[in-house]
Amino acid sequence: MQTLVLYSTWGCHLCEQAEQLLRDASQPFQLVDIVDDEQAFARYRFAIPVLKRGDNELYWPFDAAQLVTWLKDVQ
Repeated sequence: MQTLVLYSTWGCHLCEQAEQLLRDASQPFQLVDIVDDEQAFARYRFAIPVLKRGDNELYWPFDAAQLVTWLKDVQ
């Protein structure tokens, strides 16, 4: 199974909400601050938070139910 990545940045309250949804779902994930990743910054700077697994991306806004459905679809 591919790693779940949350693209975010420091001080982003929407990113904090997405991170909390993942924690509430007991979903392990890798946090990537787009400021530290030039390619991620170029791609996601106007879109964070974004979840990614493989080629599948889930853009904000999403809620707990949408997250669970998306995770099942990309397993």
